Amino acid sequence: MNTEQLQQIAIEALDDLKAIDTVVLDVRGLTTIADTLIICTGRSTRHVKSIAENVVAKAKASKLSYIKMEGEREGEWAIVDLADVVVHVMLPTAREFYNLEDLWEPIKELRENKC
Repeated sequence: MNTEQLQQIAIEALDDLKAIDTVVLDVRGLTTIADTLIICTGRSTRHVKSIAENVVAKAKASKLSYIKMEGEREGEWAIVDLADVVVHVMLPTAREFYNLEDLWEPIKELRENKC
């Protein structure tokens, strides 16, 4: 399954459970950990858990073999790793504190300036 298909599965799962402020970052060329990072917000710890679990369920239904999930017990920040696509589901406070979108922007600018 290619990156775009994985991304579509994840986004559909997020949309199903009304994830908030979904952002898709193409990180190809910036890191080897993934091609795409998807960041979204849940309204409560239960919502964060449910969103992450839905991503896993949709990936399993699509016969994806590599699926890892972390952080679902606490529910403040859950990560679903689908190999080339990594999904971060966060409470608003965690998302604001870690500010992943801004974390990746300086790296992108540095790489673009070196070329």
